Amino acid sequence: MLVLGIDPGLDGALALLDSELNLLEVWDVPTLELSRNGKAKREIDVQALVDMVEGVVVYRPKVWIENSTPMPGQGSASTFAFGKTFGLLYGVCAAKKLVIERVAPQKWKKALAVPKEKDGARARASVLMPAHSTHWPLKRHDGRAEAALIALYGAKVGA
Repeated sequence: MLVLGIDPGLDGALALLDSELNLLEVWDVPTLELSRNGKAKREIDVQALVDMVEGVVVYRPKVWIENSTPMPGQGSASTFAFGKTFGLLYGVCAAKKLVIERVAPQKWKKALAVPKEKDGARARASVLMPAHSTHWPLKRHDGRAEAALIALYGAKVGA
């Protein structure tokens, strides 16, 4: 069973899991840095994302994407930027005719017993997928661990 788990956001990732063969490939969400009003801003590199998804579409994985919502106190600009990134990730997968499921972060985290601490996803992913822990060696790789866990959740509930 092939599942593509997606942790949306500029620091997120995509993880392709073959649960039968215990194989995992992980990619950071591709971004580029642009200058706006003299400030450096990151945004999703759409062409690189299209190329990335094109590379996995031949396997016809089912896609599971975290269906995040704005956090309380989050500004409108950051909420819009996150929504844009989510929309691009969702849209590219939909354009490639992949079957997509959305899952609330609370649901997949509860099902996999992921601790609430910031580093909880990396710790739990290392326990559940020890052979793949080299994909998330640093704290900043928590998006990689979350994408892998979302893929694992999708495989467990039946992709």
